[in-house]
Amino acid sequence: MVSRLIFLLLIYKYETGVIGVIGASQGGSSQVGTGTQGERNKDQRWPQHRDRVALQWSEKKKKGSMAGQEGSFMAVRRIQHGIDRGRGFHSSPADLVNGSATWIGRGFSCVCVQKRDGDARISFELTPFQEECLNRLQRRIEVCYDGLKTEHQEALMDLWRISFPEVELLDLISEQWKKMGWQGKDPSTDFRGGGFISLENLLFFANTFPNSYRSLLLKEEGERATWEYPFAVAGVNITFMLIQLLDLQLEKPRTIIGAIFLKLLSENPRTFDILYCITFKMMDQQWLSLRATYMDFNTVMKSTRRQLERELISEDVQRIEDMPSYRLLKR
Repeated sequence: MVSRLIFLLLIYKYETGVIGVIGASQGGSSQVGTGTQGERNKDQRWPQHRDRVALQWSEKKKKGSMAGQEGSFMAVRRIQHGIDRGRGFHSSPADLVNGSATWIGRGFSCVCVQKRDGDARISFELTPFQEECLNRLQRRIEVCYDGLKTEHQEALMDLWRISFPEVELLDLISEQWKKMGWQGKDPSTDFRGGGFISLENLLFFANTFPNSYRSLLLKEEGERATWEYPFAVAGVNITFMLIQLLDLQLEKPRTIIGAIFLKLLSENPRTFDILYCITFKMMDQQWLSLRATYMDFNTVMKSTRRQLERELISEDVQRIEDMPSYRLLKR
C-alpha cells in the first residue's frame, strides 16, 4: 500500500552538476491533521549599462555523472564552510549527508548571457561597503544548523508555530514535521544542505509575507498535482541554489548575475532574504504554469532560474523591489 506521504528521490540537475534532491508529497496541500534601505552605492565603477560589461567566455566540459544512487536518498550538498577564495568546491564523503558518494553542487552559470557550456565572467573591484555587505551575508551562510543549540531549536519551533499556530508540536523530533514537507521526522538532517540560513529564509518569508508563505505551504493556489513538491525541502533547495547562482561562496562574484546581486545588496541588506521569497513564489508559479508533477521538478527549477536571471539582468531593476516577480508576494 502506498502511504500518504512518500519521499521520492528527485535529482535537481544542471548542465554543470547536481544541486540536490527533493521528496514529493501526495495531495494538493500540506495539511496538519490533529528592508530597510541601506547606504546606496555611488561607486562609478559599476557599469551604467549591463549589456556593455565585458564578457569572457570560458568553455568547460561537463563533469560528473550520477552513479550508485539507486535506492538511496541524498540531501542537498552541505555548503562548504570557510569562503572559497577563488577555487571550486571539492568533493569528499564528509560533504554528503547520506546516500551515494556522488558530490552535489557545482557552480551555476548565467544562462541569460552565456554559451551553453560557459560562464559569463566579469572582473571588477568591490567598494568597501559592498565588501562589508558581502562579508556579512557570507558569515550567515557559514553557520551550520546545530540541533543542540538552544537558539537553533527555538528558531525551528518558531517556524512550526508560525506555520501551524493551532497545532501543538509534540517534540523537535516528530512525525509531524513531514506535514510541512521535511524528508523525515528530524528537520535538522535536511538543514545540513543549506545551513542555518535556510531556516532564517523560511522564517523571514513567514514573517514578512505571511499570506504568500501560507498559500505556498498549504498549496492554496491553482490546480495542484496529485504528487506535489514538499514545501520545506523545496525551500532548502532554493537557498542552496541562490548561494551557488550568486557566487556567494567566493571572495567576490565572477558572473554578471553575482555582481548585479551585490549592487542590490548594497541598497538593501535584506536583499538575499527578499530574493529568496521571490524565487520561491516564482518557482511555484512555474510549477503551476507547467502543470508539473514531482518528476518535473528539475525542469521547473531550470525554468525558475532562467526567469530569475532575466529579471535580475534587466536595467529597470535598480532595487530588489523593482523585480517584476516581487509583485507576486503578498504580505
